[in-house]
Amino acid sequence: MKYSYMIKKTLLDKNVNKIQHVFMTDSTSQVLEMTDEEIANHFVDVMNNNTDSGCIYEVITVTNNK
Repeated sequence: MKYSYMIKKTLLDKNVNKIQHVFMTDSTSQVLEMTDEEIANHFVDVMNNNTDSGCIYEVITVTNNK
């Protein structure tokens, strides 16, 4: 079984006072999908340590059955 990893960004939309969840995208506007869990976790650590808007980033594990 193979796994891939996506990054979910959680933020508060202050205009409507609701929490929004979005997936990070790559340079072609496709959902960013990584195959290395360690790199995905490191990326999330960097993003969480550098956010100035209170966003929270987390790794989502996807099971690929192919």
